[in-house]
Amino acid sequence: MTPRTDIDVRPITEAETPDWTRALNTGFLRSPAVSDREIADRGSYLIPARTLGAFDAGRCVATFRSFPQELTAVGGTPVPANAISNVTVTATHRRRGLLTRMMAADLAAAKERGDVVATLIAAEYPIYGRYGFGPATSTAEWTVDVARTGLDRRWSGPSDGGRIDLVDGEDVRKIGPELHERFRLAQPGAVGRDERWWQVNTGALTLDRSPWTEPFYAVYRSAAGEVEGLVSYEADDNWGDAKQPLNTADVNWLIAVTPEAERALWQYLCSIDWITRVKTGWRAPDDLLPHFLPDPRAARITTQADWLWVRILDVVRALEARTYGGSGGRLVLEVTDRAGLSAGRYRLEAGPDGASCAPTTQDAHLTLDIGELGALWLGDESAVRLVALGRVREERAGAALVADALLRTSRRPWCPDIF
Repeated sequence: MTPRTDIDVRPITEAETPDWTRALNTGFLRSPAVSDREIADRGSYLIPARTLGAFDAGRCVATFRSFPQELTAVGGTPVPANAISNVTVTATHRRRGLLTRMMAADLAAAKERGDVVATLIAAEYPIYGRYGFGPATSTAEWTVDVARTGLDRRWSGPSDGGRIDLVDGEDVRKIGPELHERFRLAQPGAVGRDERWWQVNTGALTLDRSPWTEPFYAVYRSAAGEVEGLVSYEADDNWGDAKQPLNTADVNWLIAVTPEAERALWQYLCSIDWITRVKTGWRAPDDLLPHFLPDPRAARITTQADWLWVRILDVVRALEARTYGGSGGRLVLEVTDRAGLSAGRYRLEAGPDGASCAPTTQDAHLTLDIGELGALWLGDESAVRLVALGRVREERAGAALVADALLRTSRRPWCPDIF
C-alpha cells in the first residue's frame, strides 16, 4: 500500500495521552478502555518529546516511545542507551510506513543526543532488523522438578556461613537498588532499574492493568553480613490426589553478585515445604542453576528465545567502551547502514590495556551490516557463524576467527529485564 502523507507522525501532547494509551492497548490486544488512574500513571513517566504517535483524522493509530537507559558493556562500562518501548501500529493502518517514520525520527534524535546504542525487547523477530537492530542477548526459563534434584529436603540453610531471611517490600526498596547496581555493572547486557521499577515491583506503586499480589522476598547475606542476593517469588495452591502437594514456586526475579548467593537462593527455593516445581523466570542462557543441583537434569529449559536487541548509533564509542579477549588484535570493519546513521569503515585496535577505534581507509577485514555489529557487540554471537550464514562477509581469510577471539565473552551477556 502506498504510504499516506496525510497521517501526522509527531510527539503527542498531554491532552492526547488518553488517545495514545487507547491505541497502545489496542495494539497489544488489551481492552482499549482507559481509566483516569492509568492516564495519571502514564503522565508520571512519559517524556512528551520522546512519545510519538501517528494520527489519522485526529485519531491515534500508532504508538512509540523512548527513554534514557544505561546498558552495561563487556568489561562493566555503562553506556548511554536510547531504550524503545510501547511500539504499536493499529491493524487498520499496517504497511503504511508509520513505524519506519517513528523509528527514523527517534533514532535520529538519539544520535543527535549522543546515545551510543538503542535497545528494545522485540515482541516479534522479523520487524527490527531492517532498522539496524541485532539480537544481542538471549533468555531462557528453566522448570525444576524438585523431587529429582537430589537435594536434601531437610536443608536448613547455606553451608558457607551465610543466611537467608524473608523480608518485605519496604526492605527490598532499601537494599535492592544498591545490590542491583553491583550486579548490573558486572553483567554485560544488564540495564539500570530506576526508582519507579522498585516501587512497581514491591507494591509501593500499583497499576490498574497489573493487579498487585504481594510476593515473597528472600535475601541472602554472607557470613560477613553483606547482602549478596535477592529473590522475589510467588507460589500457587495446587494439591493432587491423596492430599499430595503439587505447588509451584514462580520466580519473578533473582539477582546475586556471588555464586554462593545464587546457589543458596536456588537451594532455598527447592527446600520450601509443598513446593514440587520451581519456574525460574527469565535467566541467562548459560545460567549456573542446573549445576547447583546434584542432578542437573532436574532442570529443563521450557523457554528459550532472543531477548535484548541492540542498534549501534556510535560505532567508535561503542567499540571503545568494551573490553576484549585474548592478547588483543586489529580488525578493520566495513559497516553498512541503510539509515545512514553509522555507516563507514573503522579500524579497531584492542588489547588488555584498552581499545581505540577510528575511521580508516585501510582495506576491510570484514563487511557487515550495523545490525550484525549489534549482535556481536556484547559478545554473544559468533562472527564465524554469521559468515557461515551469509550475514557477514570475510574480506581477509581468518578475519572472523580474529573477531571471535576479540569479541566473544566467557560468560554470555544477559538482560534480566523487560521494558
